[in-house]
Amino acid sequence: MKKTLTITLTIAIVALMIFVYSRYFFVFAEGTKAGHLNTFQRKGYVFKTWEGILIQSGFRVNVESNVFEFSVENEQVSKKLLENSGKEMELHYKHYLGVLPWRGNTDYVVDSIYYINK
Repeated sequence: MKKTLTITLTIAIVALMIFVYSRYFFVFAEGTKAGHLNTFQRKGYVFKTWEGILIQSGFRVNVESNVFEFSVENEQVSKKLLENSGKEMELHYKHYLGVLPWRGNTDYVVDSIYYINK
């Protein structure tokens, strides 16, 4: 009985660890987005995180624009984005499946800047 409980508990803990890793720490996708940095601000009640909005120009008939909401963990990247608000830029992001409060409010986390049009 004790051996069965130990094995079941071990399997449950390993399954929980795999779930947490795959949900919150596994990078599901990564890529780049280009557009104009519309908003960039530090916000939050307990965890102050950097949040931004990048407006991507659309190519549809009605000139529809796409909005890309993202978070930033790196202080150097956030400082550079704060200095260049309103400019056209290309950002590299990582897409996670889950949101952690200290990482930001979105699934998308920008980790570097490829290009800023000055």
